[in-house]
Amino acid sequence: MTRPSPYPSFASYVRARQPVLLRTARSLTANPSDAEDLLQTALTKTYVAWERIEDHRALDGYVRRALLNTRTSQWRKRKVDEFACDELPEPEPQPGDDDPAEQQALHDAMWRAIMRLPARQRAMVVLRYYEDLSEVQTAEVLGVSVGTVKSAVSRALGKLREDPELDVVR
Repeated sequence: MTRPSPYPSFASYVRARQPVLLRTARSLTANPSDAEDLLQTALTKTYVAWERIEDHRALDGYVRRALLNTRTSQWRKRKVDEFACDELPEPEPQPGDDDPAEQQALHDAMWRAIMRLPARQRAMVVLRYYEDLSEVQTAEVLGVSVGTVKSAVSRALGKLREDPELDVVR
């Protein structure tokens, strides 16, 4: 015998759960307006799939996954303010700066060291320090906890500090 759904209709589900789901959306975005838009999009996706969702007791999980997936997609599609130019703008060398060839060698050594990291640690280091994402944003993108990001990045930086090819930095 199947149990009756606690939410006989989509409208009753939204009325009952909107405050909780909006709090979740707010934790994923920078401002309340974006959170409302994010929740609206996730609820639209839920509405479209309403008849296919077999266990309506698991609706919150379905909507939370839709929130996270939608936010990740928004992040990936964000507008990047970059402009193509014929020449790369290079900073003027300051007195005492190293030779540009040495700087390039160091840059190359750093990338080789990063490429030797395990894939998960490498992704987190690149997102944190090359893409300049926060720990929370990195966790969102990779679908892991903030604690996982912190510990993996810490281990990765430890490996980079011990890399013999980067001895010139020390």
